[in-house]
Amino acid sequence: MPDHVALLRVPALSDVAEYAYAATVEATARLVFTAGACPLDAEGRTVAPGDHAAQARQVLANLQTALVAAGATRTDVVKTTVYVASSRQADLVTVWEVVRDFFGDHDPPSTLLGVTVLGYPDQLVEVEAVAAVRTGA
Repeated sequence: MPDHVALLRVPALSDVAEYAYAATVEATARLVFTAGACPLDAEGRTVAPGDHAAQARQVLANLQTALVAAGATRTDVVKTTVYVASSRQADLVTVWEVVRDFFGDHDPPSTLLGVTVLGYPDQLVEVEAVAAVRTGA
């Protein structure tokens, strides 16, 4: 994890959550706000209709591409919001497991939401992120 980002565990809160409860960023960082990454291929088609895990993998690949374009990496991410078009908790867990595995030991604060519908036909997953990239002190 970059030294300008600190992910905070809070002993007074449950350790059940698979992410830090808060993150801090030193003032010597440039913030990057991504649009919601969608499960679209290079031609703009929704990949893997009906498959939450496969769509999550495509979403995270697209998020990675956006982060790199902004000069950031996944370990610069300080917050994510994960949207899943489903009312089934099992679908949310499926997507969360893909997101968790993508970030590995870097576990930024995250919000996981079940929503009614997302913007593209057959879209089940969307992830937006905030990252902080060191700019020099």
